[in-house]
Amino acid sequence: MTLACITLIIPAAYHATFARSPVGDPPAPDDGSKAGLLFISHGTSIILLALYGAYLFFQLRTHPDLFKLRSPRNDDDEEEEEEEEEGAKMNLPAAALALLGVTVVTSFCADYLVASIEETADRYNIPETFIGLILLPIVANAAEHFTAVFMAMKNKMEVTIGIAVGSSIQISAFVVPLLVIIGWITKKDLTLFFSNFETVALFVSVLLVNMLIQDGKSNYMEGLMLIGLYFVIALAFWAA
Repeated sequence: MTLACITLIIPAAYHATFARSPVGDPPAPDDGSKAGLLFISHGTSIILLALYGAYLFFQLRTHPDLFKLRSPRNDDDEEEEEEEEEGAKMNLPAAALALLGVTVVTSFCADYLVASIEETADRYNIPETFIGLILLPIVANAAEHFTAVFMAMKNKMEVTIGIAVGSSIQISAFVVPLLVIIGWITKKDLTLFFSNFETVALFVSVLLVNMLIQDGKSNYMEGLMLIGLYFVIALAFWAA
């Protein structure tokens, strides 16, 4: 996640250093930075996708033991866990078909939700950026949040951190670079350039999260710190 954050900072730094005064929304074609940003973004996206593939191979094939639960257990805990474990109730084809169906339904719901953003923003005078970056993630990731909280209540912090951070890694190291590559193939100029304000907000978020989860433990004070930062960023995007 830190690497993905760095790869988003570099295009912003490049634009801030080499761009001339633009006559339009950055990166404008006449500010002198668009060609360089496209070159950097295309190369960086290829590297990120390769690293994400290597990360999955590392996690699932060569070093899966590093990602297993290592919390100390006593005999009672082991007995309780054995009671909780259940066999698979779906075979692979059924699970794949169910996942495909849910994905299709979710895509239609997402299209409807995104289409309603502009109308909602105009009706209630809410900034579109605030809706897209603050409100939508809360609703879209509700199931993920519930699962993370449930696992934390069972004292499975490795699973909780994996759920909370794993989706961010997937978006920043896979989805965003993939969209840039698709845009490159379809002749759409998509780059990894974000505004300085958005880049700084991402950087401080990743910095705080890394500092708090590096020991694999947590407490309510660390949770309050993360919630506090979330509200600070929300206030900033509301005012933006």
